[in-house]
Amino acid sequence: MNWMLLPYRRYAEFTGRSRRREYWMFALFYVLVMVVLNALFGTNEVQRGAGTFAYGSRLVGAGSWVAGLFWLATIVPSLAVSVRRLHDQDRSGWMLLLMLIPFLGWFALLVLMCLEGTRGPNRFGPDPKNPAGADIFA
Repeated sequence: MNWMLLPYRRYAEFTGRSRRREYWMFALFYVLVMVVLNALFGTNEVQRGAGTFAYGSRLVGAGSWVAGLFWLATIVPSLAVSVRRLHDQDRSGWMLLLMLIPFLGWFALLVLMCLEGTRGPNRFGPDPKNPAGADIFA
């Protein structure tokens, strides 16, 4: 649970580095909250017609307000942890603009968020996996 809430403690900190675990646990926390909100306030819709079948779910009533407020509270830490995740790989945070390219950009960012960070210190700070022993043998 600590990893899930760490980006909220580092709310608007766009400097430094973040491990994969911090990023993906934060993403899991976001998805879990949205699933719970959908279970509490969601409505399911099934549409059938001329050879098609579609299933959807949407939040209604107070659920949409709660989800909107949660999204507003989460957007800044989400951007910050994404930038720090790119910093861990010694990449610029401006690479988040790849998300503006439909599908290809999203896939590229997904791959980048899954890659391991650079070992040892880089231009964005010490290694978050081993910040103390980064320069013992240097």
